[in-house]
Amino acid sequence: MAIQTGINRKKSEVFLSMTLSSTNEETIAAIATAIASGQGGIAVVRVSGPKAIQTAQKVVLTPGSQIWESHRLLYGHVLDANGKERIDEVLVLIMKAPRSFTGEDVIEIQCHGGLITVQRVLEQVLKQSGVRRALPGEFSQRAVLNGRIDLTQAEAISELIAARSQKAAQLAMAGLDGGIQNRITKLRDKLIDYLSEIEARVDFEDELPLLDGENLLQEILNVKLDLKALVEESNRQSYLRNGLKIVIIGRPNVGKSSLLNRLSHSEKAIVTDLPGTTRDILESEIILKGIPIMLLDTAGIRTTEDAIEKIGIARSNKALLTADIILVVFDISQGWQDEDQALLANIPEKIPKLFIGNKADLKNYKANDSFLTRVNHISPKVVFSALTGKGEADLIDALLDICGASTTNDIVAALNERQRDLATLAAAALENMKEVADQELPWDFWTIDLRQAIHHLGEITGAEITEAVLDKIFSRFCIGK
Repeated sequence: MAIQTGINRKKSEVFLSMTLSSTNEETIAAIATAIASGQGGIAVVRVSGPKAIQTAQKVVLTPGSQIWESHRLLYGHVLDANGKERIDEVLVLIMKAPRSFTGEDVIEIQCHGGLITVQRVLEQVLKQSGVRRALPGEFSQRAVLNGRIDLTQAEAISELIAARSQKAAQLAMAGLDGGIQNRITKLRDKLIDYLSEIEARVDFEDELPLLDGENLLQEILNVKLDLKALVEESNRQSYLRNGLKIVIIGRPNVGKSSLLNRLSHSEKAIVTDLPGTTRDILESEIILKGIPIMLLDTAGIRTTEDAIEKIGIARSNKALLTADIILVVFDISQGWQDEDQALLANIPEKIPKLFIGNKADLKNYKANDSFLTRVNHISPKVVFSALTGKGEADLIDALLDICGASTTNDIVAALNERQRDLATLAAAALENMKEVADQELPWDFWTIDLRQAIHHLGEITGAEITEAVLDKIFSRFCIGK
């Protein structure tokens, strides 16, 4: 049965070769760079497939005796369908299989930037026989199917493109370097070895040395612990990719809008002495020490008869339910009021909170100790002045400490949401094996959950995955990647 496990290891390779045989017959093309009117010096049209070079030769007129060899850059002009009008002056980069991103023949036509010209070049390419427009992520999908990169690296490329901060880009690069693939593959290989040992006992137990089930179970549970640790580590670092949604809440006129303006270093919100100035939710996207943050300034929550203000307050309450962190702002010169306490009662308990005593610039705040006496059990708390900036550094440090950013200075590979879900399922399957062992069931029963865990880990790296799942993953990629 150990030999059979080796055969199982090759199942994904057979599937990939079958899938690849169908995709290899088509040549795809798309614009591979971001395009915008008046922006970008160049734009790139990428073509991949068996007719890539032939297509480029028909579309681009290259003067002289330039040789169409791999990894050469040629100069020419893209002509219209009649061969009369010059659409653009271009450079053509040739990359023959397998030395290309997709593992197929790839042509990249470097045009001038903007909107019109690059679209016209793509139109000429798509007019050629056997060439179609690429689907979202199809170039990366072919790279995976051809073994140029694994699935985790393809996802890391997409995350690198979408990175909203330097730390998010560093995390994506760690995945692109194979950090995720290496960690998952090592754990999966261990499980495959354990499965081989167990399967050997199913048919040949009388001919083999006894297998220590207790020791084997412990080894398997150690893999489960490694997976759970990886998931927890990834959960802590997920904000690097996705950012944090932070909602500012408080009574009217306690300085919520002033806090938003101070942290965003701009006059995003109108600030007056009149309660209820903010009638709707205001958003400001900022970066704090490499962490992308969406700040939401909400309408002050109070009892009111104003119809418009009521709508704003209802939206404030709704925003609380989707927040990652809530900044509870109160006027420290007035102390913690009954209205503040009533507002706190409506905030979901499970969402982390940071209490900010604003208006510390007012002279009488030190004499008012009601905050300390009434919410002494609540932590953390920050004394702050949106007017002068006093306490801003403490506020930022406390905020980052809540989300765990202060303990993640060293960037390591972290699983994305899809990968975390699969790792969690694998860990759960391994946990089930403890019950199987406790009931002293035959070796056959051990293989069921073990195979399931191996399958889930294989789905992470792409070693075991269906075409439908691949299509779903890459459909979220941008076109041209």
